[in-house]
Amino acid sequence: MTKTEQDNKRAQRKAAMAVLAQSEAAEISARLSAMALPAHRTLREPENGLVMVRGRVGGDGAPFNLGEATVSRSAVLLSTGQVGFGYTLGRDHEKARLIALCDAMAQTDAFADAVESEVIAPLRIAMIAKRNREDAETAATRVDFYTMVRGEG
Repeated sequence: MTKTEQDNKRAQRKAAMAVLAQSEAAEISARLSAMALPAHRTLREPENGLVMVRGRVGGDGAPFNLGEATVSRSAVLLSTGQVGFGYTLGRDHEKARLIALCDAMAQTDAFADAVESEVIAPLRIAMIAKRNREDAETAATRVDFYTMVRGEG
């Protein structure tokens, strides 16, 4: 596999994980229940932990520690040998496990297309629609301020 192909795979996996992390566990579970799942076992039981959230002054200045955030993580091993990892903000063990299962399935030739078309793509469409609705609601409350220049010199 060439470096470009590896980079493309990595970018696809990153995008899929972002969609899964921003989706609800019930939505992911509903999408997966319609599929025939491969034999798998939990490699790392879901667990909670903390991560340090970092920020930058002005977006590009010196980094600083903003605070800690709770995360859940899990790992799943498919019978074919692929290992999937799932991380999500909060304490949702089931969501972390479902994300790990999707990640492992997306790495297989047999399930990659099905996971993309049956799970990731519908969740992405729903996420974009929700974001557009929220943007429209926010834009409706926008107030444009302008200054009036007095004619005195």
